[in-house]
Amino acid sequence: MNSPGGSGPPKLGLWPFVGAIFFMVSGGPYGLEEVIASHGYSRTLGLLLLVPLLWSLPIALLTSELAGLMPSAGGYFTWIRRGLGPFWAGLAAWLSLIALCCDMAIYPTLFVMYLSRLWPVFGQTALFSPGWALGVAMITACVGWNLLGSRRVGESSLALAAVLLSPFLLLCGGAVYQVITQGTAPFWQALLAPVPQPAANGNLGLWVDGVLLCMWNYNGWDNCSLLLHEVEKPRRNYPRGLFLAMLFIGISYMLPTLAAAASGLAPTAWGTGSWVEVTRLLCGHKIAWLTSLGGALCGLGMFNALLLANARLPQLLSHLGVLPRILGKTSLKTGTPVVATIASAILYALCMGIQFQRLVEIDLLMFGCVLLLEFTAVLVLRVRCPSAPRPFQLPGGLLTAGLTALLPTLLLGRCIWVRRHRPMLLGLSALELSLALIALGIPIAWAISRRLRQVELGDPPLGALSSDVLPHVPPAP
Repeated sequence: MNSPGGSGPPKLGLWPFVGAIFFMVSGGPYGLEEVIASHGYSRTLGLLLLVPLLWSLPIALLTSELAGLMPSAGGYFTWIRRGLGPFWAGLAAWLSLIALCCDMAIYPTLFVMYLSRLWPVFGQTALFSPGWALGVAMITACVGWNLLGSRRVGESSLALAAVLLSPFLLLCGGAVYQVITQGTAPFWQALLAPVPQPAANGNLGLWVDGVLLCMWNYNGWDNCSLLLHEVEKPRRNYPRGLFLAMLFIGISYMLPTLAAAASGLAPTAWGTGSWVEVTRLLCGHKIAWLTSLGGALCGLGMFNALLLANARLPQLLSHLGVLPRILGKTSLKTGTPVVATIASAILYALCMGIQFQRLVEIDLLMFGCVLLLEFTAVLVLRVRCPSAPRPFQLPGGLLTAGLTALLPTLLLGRCIWVRRHRPMLLGLSALELSLALIALGIPIAWAISRRLRQVELGDPPLGALSSDVLPHVPPAP
């Protein structure tokens, strides 16, 4: 379906939007290996139940309210700009750029690591090695894919998800067969087996590592807000898409983890790529081959979907005059920001090779700061514009909204505080690095805000915001 009036690029329907969200946030159970290795099966299941309630659900509820209030181009950037003002929007843009570079560097590495299970020659990822070349080839393919338009990416994400998850359906079937033929005792023994905890790490530190990894596996819910102006009926489809994707992702994590306990593989033997070994134990070598391919598709699908969303931020900033105008060059046929997509992909490729755990922590730190600004915007707009139409609104007034925002804030804050003394990068702890990046972003945010104040107040030039909303949501001073 095209945009209203039958003109313009085709837009994302509900289910292609769900497919895109699936890869922006999850991409399947790949990425849970480190959690299982350090916590065992039963504790991992507990974390996978707890983290969505404290992290994902509050984010989905509050961003759905903002999406209904302002379903415009720019997503969270526009929400923060309207709620808190141009300085804070500029700071959010800076922190988002850091988070995106860290996050996007993970997926080409994941793609190469799983294919190296099938072809060991790709195991080396040093500059100009076969593995590095394969990662660059994947990024190039995703650029070409994105140039076909958001609808093509959304529809293909549904197909990729079906292919990626099919080995895990067979894995669950193999687990059921194993339990039926060998009895439930080995399954329960593996499921409830304790995992030795390194004394140097400590029980609390171990739990924090597990929570951070689960948060990363449930991270990225507001990335899809950058596509709001490219979604059919965004006020209706945005919250529906979020909650359908949340249910889908939760099931795709829980069932394979539960089934993996039937394989007999000890949690301490888990590492990146262990889903292949679990599938081999339960279903044989042929299905294990499909699991390796699925891991590669996970990296491909996540990079592809996130590139789709993330390229919209530099596109918007270029239209506002913050970044060079050439980044706003858009295909009239597909609506794709051509130059911004290519430039973003090059930047992400340069970040390949950083240690996985460091990437996850930096990503969550920067994302958490942006998230805090979004939550503050929700509360401020509740006070400033109480009568503005909100198709989706968390009931219970300002107090309920504040308590909902407090849950993920406290969870992330507690994790950062526990890790405040552990060096993460350049000798700095997580907390020190966070404060340093925020301080570095202050002059950048100030420069962005100066430019934004010169832009005529109103809608960003990408996508029209409904006229019945604008009078109720004046820009912040």
